Amino acid sequence: MRPRTGRLIVAAVHTGAVLLTLGGLSSTLWHGVDDPATALAFAVLIGLGELTRRAGTAPAALPVLAEPRERDPAPTTAAGSLAYAMLGENAGHPTHHGVLQTAAVVGVAAVLGALPHVLRGRGPELDHLARGLLSVGFAAFCFQPFAVESPLAARLGQGPSYALVLILLLLLTALCDAVLAAALRRARAVPRGAFRGTGGPPVPAVPFAPLFRDELRGLVGIGSAVCATGAVMALGVAAVGLWALPVFAVPLLLAQVSFRRYAAVRTTNRETIASLARATEVAGCTRPGHAHRVAALGRAVGRELGLAGTELTVLAYAALMHDIGQLSLVDPVPGGATAPLPAAEQRRIALLGGAVVRQTGVPPAVAVVVERQADPYEEQPLAARIVRAVNAYDELAADDGGTAALERLRRGTARDYHPDVVEALARVLARGGPATVPAGPAPGPATAAGPAGPAIPEPAGTPATPVTTGETSGGTPSATAGARGGVAPVPPG
Repeated sequence: MRPRTGRLIVAAVHTGAVLLTLGGLSSTLWHGVDDPATALAFAVLIGLGELTRRAGTAPAALPVLAEPRERDPAPTTAAGSLAYAMLGENAGHPTHHGVLQTAAVVGVAAVLGALPHVLRGRGPELDHLARGLLSVGFAAFCFQPFAVESPLAARLGQGPSYALVLILLLLLTALCDAVLAAALRRARAVPRGAFRGTGGPPVPAVPFAPLFRDELRGLVGIGSAVCATGAVMALGVAAVGLWALPVFAVPLLLAQVSFRRYAAVRTTNRETIASLARATEVAGCTRPGHAHRVAALGRAVGRELGLAGTELTVLAYAALMHDIGQLSLVDPVPGGATAPLPAAEQRRIALLGGAVVRQTGVPPAVAVVVERQADPYEEQPLAARIVRAVNAYDELAADDGGTAALERLRRGTARDYHPDVVEALARVLARGGPATVPAGPAPGPATAAGPAGPAIPEPAGTPATPVTTGETSGGTPSATAGARGGVAPVPPG
């Protein structure tokens, strides 16, 4: 995806959400609020859910580990919004608030609930708010044919058929939300420089299908609970009135508190992993930024090969800690490159690294990937094949450039690297890959003040030798690489 296309997609989603909210506000102010008590009750519930939302669950230094749905910890807001969008009755009396008033109430309540976070500099992502507003508008629009006084609703009645229709509409809304989320993630996943001011390591462009699968898998957990609660909340208010709101909202609020604690534990684990990833750099065993480059590129290759969800998380953790076994070596490997070492030495380093990883509290599958990255590729799991190939590519590209490194990997597909992984890597690089590769200086022995050579940059830092991978004004690929660390787009063989 070109950077301009990504910007257009993001702008279209944001503009659509703003227009929907402004249209809803204008219509509501012009015609008046239908059933103000109900609108106020749902607005309070939505605003409270947004107020208690934990903004930012992934540490800024590790965007490569951010997962879908983990950035959306507001089940009370989502369930309340969906319930109001599909509310046909209030204690047996028909409601007539419609699509525009739904958009106005949800938009205003969400903005007011997020305002304290914004004032403290921890506001929610605009993508999250825009996506939520459009999804709620979609749900309200789809519900109109089934409103209480419509002919279709009269035929269905208020029994199990009506409840089944609500559940189906909520599932359709969840599908719409997943499409929007995947589209926004893909629009953001363009080479660095497309969105100025964004930090973190560059994220390669990825196909839409793996991102969409990520979002669908994320719906299985908290997403299914939100959909079910939204449907039950709408039916409860229809039967007993607004007293049903606190009855169903309290469990969601408690679940939200539990989620915050769980997210805090995961944040601590990620900080531990980040420290371990930097330990090899500080000790002078690997080049600065090597682990983060391998993790970012490895995740892109994993998506290309169909990995998603937990599999991508395991891959990213293993990529960040794949060189941790080098800390046990008396003398650092020259240049930090393990690819040229004998197979027996590579296996020994991998086994030592796996033993360290098992003590960090990460899933056991991560240690298995680290331990088996040096095995023959016929015996490796897919994640280990990816880590081995991407690690070798980054090490070789630091000295020979991206094109030569990829050709060396292709020559090694008879024994060392799986051909499918190498070709997936080539496709990722051909689409742009990491736009810059901060290879940094070769590692040297550490001193009391830190490693030899220039200070190790943060993963999001700007490299000293930039690499341009894009298109020239004439429309042909440009492969202007620095003396070391260059990555040029390479077409698949």
